Amino acid sequence: MELELYDSNWIAQLEVALKVVIAGLLGGIVGLERELANRPAGLRTHALLASAAALLVGLGDVLVDRFAEETLPGVLRADPLRIVEAIVTGVAFLGAGTIFRHREERIVEGLTTGASLLLVAAVGIAVGLGQLLLAALVTVVSLLLLRFVGRLLTKPRH
Repeated sequence: MELELYDSNWIAQLEVALKVVIAGLLGGIVGLERELANRPAGLRTHALLASAAALLVGLGDVLVDRFAEETLPGVLRADPLRIVEAIVTGVAFLGAGTIFRHREERIVEGLTTGASLLLVAAVGIAVGLGQLLLAALVTVVSLLLLRFVGRLLTKPRH
């Protein structure tokens, strides 16, 4: 088994990199809303999470291609859902860190931010799979939910 220091397929690498950038931008848009709402995870966290999800999906194809060449044909079987499961597991860890419970006041904070982290990971997965329109539409819908539905449900402070 010979280790290559680089992959000569620059076009494929640039395609994955572009998907990572797009995912980061879409995740960052959701993160900006969270930051403007003064929530624990903001623009950078959301952008990085969406970017990481897109990169992991893109690397899944690279891993299968790389190891399929080195094993007997047909021996390597890939389960793309394992990558999604790994992303969701990582997001669950991050999301749990954004949730705070105040016993005295019976208030739970950070659930929406935790959910938005899961959402941007899914957006990153969608971008990584080349589903750009879907990812963009979900980003817009999530912004509408976070920004406008939240205002409708928030009680005015006097």
